[in-house]
Amino acid sequence: MSYQITINGKTETKEKKASLLSLLNEEERKEKRYIAAKVNNRVRELEYEVYYDAEIEFLDCSSIEAMKIYEASLRYVVAMAFHNLYPDLKIRFAYNVSRSISIHLLNPKASANTNMLIQIRHEIQRLIDEDLPLVRMVVPNEEAEKIYQERDYQDKMAILKYRPEKTVHFYRCGDYMNYMYSHLVPSTGYLTKWKLLLYAPGFMLQYPRAECKGEIPEFEDAPTFMRTLKESHDWAKIISADTVSKINEKIQQADPVEFINLCEARHNRMLCELGQLIEDDIDDVRIIFIAGPSSSGKTTFANRLRIELLSRGISPIRISIDDYYLEKSKVPLGEDGAPDLENIAALDIAEFNEDMVALISGEEVNLPRFDFNIGHQVFGRKVRLGKNQPIIVEGIHALNDSLTPSIPKSDKFKIFISPQAQINLDDHNPVSLTDLRLLRRLVRDKKFRGAPAEETLSMWPSVRAGEFKWIYAHQEGADYVFNSYLPYELPIIKKYAMELLTAVDKDSPYFLTAQRLIRMLKFFVELDDTWVPSNSLMREFIGGSCYKDV
Repeated sequence: MSYQITINGKTETKEKKASLLSLLNEEERKEKRYIAAKVNNRVRELEYEVYYDAEIEFLDCSSIEAMKIYEASLRYVVAMAFHNLYPDLKIRFAYNVSRSISIHLLNPKASANTNMLIQIRHEIQRLIDEDLPLVRMVVPNEEAEKIYQERDYQDKMAILKYRPEKTVHFYRCGDYMNYMYSHLVPSTGYLTKWKLLLYAPGFMLQYPRAECKGEIPEFEDAPTFMRTLKESHDWAKIISADTVSKINEKIQQADPVEFINLCEARHNRMLCELGQLIEDDIDDVRIIFIAGPSSSGKTTFANRLRIELLSRGISPIRISIDDYYLEKSKVPLGEDGAPDLENIAALDIAEFNEDMVALISGEEVNLPRFDFNIGHQVFGRKVRLGKNQPIIVEGIHALNDSLTPSIPKSDKFKIFISPQAQINLDDHNPVSLTDLRLLRRLVRDKKFRGAPAEETLSMWPSVRAGEFKWIYAHQEGADYVFNSYLPYELPIIKKYAMELLTAVDKDSPYFLTAQRLIRMLKFFVELDDTWVPSNSLMREFIGGSCYKDV
């Protein structure tokens, strides 16, 4: 039976099944430019066979979905290289600093060193140079369990019981087998771009990024961020919540109410620690700046910090940077020709500094309020600081010293807030914390603005671009990093997010992203939010907060 395929607007009729790879010309196959393809708006691996009417778009390194396949394939080859050279050594991948993947050596006496680095690099390159095929195999869950047992993949066995499907899609390369929760490239020769660095106590793996047009970004160390990730992972191991299967066990086999309160207790402890730092330096701390990427829980955090400080006899006032926007006609334009409200040049920096210096000096100030309906400032409120009364300023540019050139560094206390964790489906497959923030935002936008998932998903790329441009460059200058991640949150978010994501139409340009998030969420068991405290950061996204401005 004949069928029609359309590629780049050109339609042709086919009589037999055809792999996507065979639809490329000889030069395209040779250069291995394309990683995967969209077939009727579904991501397919290049070995996939088409036998029906289809719209086909081949995806290269500029595609987020293609690069996720590239990254999963690279993790597969790196895991294979370690297996070949050190068959008894267990490793664990985790998303880490500088958009890289850390490789942890799990054996107690194993240590990363230059000799191991050289050997692993050589083996990875050998596997790539030989262009070995990665053969997809579909096996029943029962057979997958036997494969895991034979290879001592205890981590993969633990998550298998939470898999809703009845089959597992393994990939075989010679005698090596692994499951990466993803499509993979057809062969190892596609993985020409990678870097492996020695980064104590393990290694750091760099890979191409779609936002960098398929290039590997320059490695930038971030010791503060790295330390926070380590602390978060260490704590998760202590409470047995560092993998999805362990989190599920906390909910199903232990006491979910205790689990919620345990996670909240850590936030309480961090707030207490932060309050003590500010109290100890209250004679010098005049302005407390709070910044972090989208959906980090900044608003609830600022409220809780204020309460913590009040309990110590410190009475802060809150000021919004948004009230210092320039009139719309004076705001710089973005690449799309629209006013770029995320640009620091969209703020009246001179007026902001003048007001802050006056307040610090003990003067009374008429603070502005920006009226977004009319597009300019109006009269706000009169404020004069008293004793032990610092200012809390929250906003995207809060940690950027370009915002406050007139204020001495000694007067500033900078706080970076973001959910930061290293949780895994299994040792070779980490969970993206960027996706966690996206899920938070999806649920919040629906709860408080009635926004469908597609609306939030459409804005996310520009939100991420703004984070890289205006936030992450300044996180290392923070005096304190508040980790807003709650290990119980994805099981709670699941019941809100799944309904939104499954409603995304299969023809939508955001269908692929929605499906990716569904594939991640499906492994979590649901958790009822009844026992989530009203002052929890979680309430900022699911509703029921005790704070009026959430």
